[in-house]
This record gives sequence, structure tokens and C-alpha cells, in this order.
Amino acid sequence: MEEIVEIGKISSRGQIAIPADIRKELKLKEGQKVLFFLGGDTLLMKKVNTESFRELTEPLRKAEKKIKESGVNALIHRMRKR
Repeated sequence: MEEIVEIGKISSRGQIAIPADIRKELKLKEGQKVLFFLGGDTLLMKKVNTESFRELTEPLRKAEKKIKESGVNALIHRMRKR
């Protein structure tokens, strides 16, 4: 994939238009979902397709079967300590 560098602008409502060249390269269509990762002052955006969404949510589906509602607070506190 060719490296593309573009500058966008944030609207008063916090919306960002994805530059046309990037939309074209990623084959992004209206209504398609994207995932945002924030680390420090760096924001990454990833195209979400059926396979990647399944991969991202699989740990949650597995955990759902093991975690009872009463254990959610304890789990949150354990994860925050990491």
C-alpha cells in the first residue's frame, strides 16, 4: 500500500472528513465503521471489517461466559492496576 499523508480539519461539531485519497485507498464507504486507538498524543484509525470486528470482540465474548455480573467491578479494578 502506498504511503499517503494528508491533513484534515475538525469541524465545530468534532467531525473529521477523511481525505478522498485515503477513503479511496482503504475502500471506505458511507456508513462503514472505523476504530480509533488513542495512545498519548497519537490517534490511529483502523478500518473495521467483519473479520477484524470478530477478532476484536472475541475476547469479550469468551469473557462474557466466565464473568458474572457481580464480578465486573473487581475485574475493572484488576485491569486498571495493569
